Amino acid sequence: MRILLIEDEKRLTDVIKKGFIESGFAVDQAFDGEEGLYLAEFESYDAVILDLMLPKIDGTSICKQLRDKKITTPILMLTAKTQLEDKITGLNVGADDYLTKPFEFAELKARINALLRRKYQQLENTIVIDDLEIDPIKRIVKRGNKIISLTPREFSILELLTRHKDQPITRTQIMEHTWDYNFDSLSNVVDVFIATLRKKVDNGHQKKLIHTVHGVGYKLSLR
Repeated sequence: MRILLIEDEKRLTDVIKKGFIESGFAVDQAFDGEEGLYLAEFESYDAVILDLMLPKIDGTSICKQLRDKKITTPILMLTAKTQLEDKITGLNVGADDYLTKPFEFAELKARINALLRRKYQQLENTIVIDDLEIDPIKRIVKRGNKIISLTPREFSILELLTRHKDQPITRTQIMEHTWDYNFDSLSNVVDVFIATLRKKVDNGHQKKLIHTVHGVGYKLSLR
């Protein structure tokens, strides 16, 4: 899962980013509305956390522009304002939820998880490929009748591959989905994680699901 955090308070962004990374999310950051709008438009995210008061472009304007461009990524708006009118304005321009500062990280995480559940319940509850089953809401993986224990990042990579069954996914795409866009593109960490995934998903099974696409990356396929 990949989240975009658009917030200009650095101390707060550090706390939020640390919490989500520890939960297995990749987090991209923008410290002003202009950069945040650009990333939200041209990168792919599972959710956006958007501050209302930002330098250059305010959160309400960003939200409206994204919705006008038919970008449906779930948006949770952060606001230091307590007036009901501000919250109503944010929801009316397309925000899916809001949270008033100050807040506990646990509440923010719970609200983001609720938005993600809603998003993926509109797609499907369980992804099934041959005898492999992935529940993106409960984050449970099974092959046959056996539950496979995965780390949050391993789950994120496997989910990406299953949602693009039979399609080659580049190492860069995997890094951007699982880490953040500042990640070192020369690192071999993707190959290391794929090797571990293969051991957990394919070992002991005659039919292998995770395949190398030479010169490109990896894919999940029945052949």
